[in-house]
Formats: sequence, C-alpha cells, structure tokens
Amino acid sequence: MTKAEIASTLDCRGLLCPIPIIKLSKAVKGVEVGAVIEMLATDPGSVPDMEAFEKQTGHRVLDRTEANGVFRFLVQRAK
Repeated sequence: MTKAEIASTLDCRGLLCPIPIIKLSKAVKGVEVGAVIEMLATDPGSVPDMEAFEKQTGHRVLDRTEANGVFRFLVQRAK
C-alpha cells in the first residue's frame, strides 16, 4: 500500500450496517477531492458494503485490513 495522508478517521466500531456507510458518505463530502478517510468498523458486513460503496460512488478503497475483529478501510474521495 502506498503511504496516504489520512484527512480524518471515522470510528464506526460497534455500529451495524448500513450506519458505517451512511456515516462515510457524509464524511466524504467534508474532505477535499483526493483526500483519504480512514474508517474503522467491526461489522463483517462492512466488507461487502464497502465494495458496493466503491462501485456506486467511484470513491476508491485504497486499502482494507482486518485485525482483532476490526476492519480498517482507507477511502479516497474521487469527486
């Protein structure tokens, strides 16, 4: 993964689908194009949700990792 400067971190641990995606959609609007948001989630459903989010919005998921039940996504605003 390339080193990306994280503009903000969105902590969605403990929240269930679709709340993390709704929060991410709002957060993306608050950063500049090209900026990266780190999202943390514990809902396994966030993985397919993020794939759908990427396809539907065009924003890029630069990285996805999982450790100790926490999923970490780096999302770059596309437009």
